[in-house]
Amino acid sequence: MIIETPKRVHFGLIDPSASLGRRFGGLGVALEGGYVVRVERDGEAIKAEKDDRETIGTVLRTLRETFGIEGSYSIEVLRGIPRHVGLGSTTQLSLAVAKAVSIFEGLNLGTVELARALGRGRDSGVGIYAFEFGGFVVDGGIGGGVPPLIVRHEFPEDWALILVTPELRAGPNEIEERSAMDSSFGSAEIAARISHRVLLGLLPALVERDIESFGAHLTAIQRLVGRQFSRFQGGEFRPDLGAILNFLEERTYGCGQSSWGPTVYGLIRRGDFEGIKGEAEDYLRELGLRARIELGIPRNRGFSVG
Repeated sequence: MIIETPKRVHFGLIDPSASLGRRFGGLGVALEGGYVVRVERDGEAIKAEKDDRETIGTVLRTLRETFGIEGSYSIEVLRGIPRHVGLGSTTQLSLAVAKAVSIFEGLNLGTVELARALGRGRDSGVGIYAFEFGGFVVDGGIGGGVPPLIVRHEFPEDWALILVTPELRAGPNEIEERSAMDSSFGSAEIAARISHRVLLGLLPALVERDIESFGAHLTAIQRLVGRQFSRFQGGEFRPDLGAILNFLEERTYGCGQSSWGPTVYGLIRRGDFEGIKGEAEDYLRELGLRARIELGIPRNRGFSVG
């Protein structure tokens, strides 16, 4: 069995302060180019890079303990998502393996049930719903379980993201980020401003396919989100990403930092990618920075099984 997943860009968390009782609330978009994983029943081989191998092992142990699974599996990562750069690798790989095992075992478990068993969705449901449905998603925050999906919408296929992942320090892993995410922080006033822009700015622009308005609201939302997290990352965005974000703000319709970074992105029309990529390469060369620059193509479907 071959499982293919999206990867995701995270557009931010709305309310860390839980001012209305529900904490966080996330938004983001699914992109092509996620994991491709081969899962075969029988055998105990795991062929993957170190972090992926550890994630797969954890998923298999959890499934055995939770659902009494006794079968053995051989798993190979044929294509991966870079780890700890802000593209949602752990959730996509975890759910891919769990979904495949669930199918083999005839468990008939839904994605949310698998996510709950694996402890996914502790802070955001964006990766879960990107995996399941693709497209643009908004979740309703933590209120005692996996955040509910409240918006899922097609992302225009002539829109895209330019993704820039500089060779800088990786973002924190899930253990390292816990002290921040479990602490008390955030502002109800900022959360209200983010919510206002999501409801009456970002979403109408998406429905009307107004890329200029969508991008302007996205940048504003990202800056507001960054203020909520400034004491953990040193400012609205990571300071070492500031120069790249300045470039993206000038050359794209909207920009931001995905999760903890170092991946940053700019909203573009898909056909403009090569020109902007060339400018970005020249700019990064002047800064003395090395980076992976890629086209983030919207994926308006979730995982696939082949």
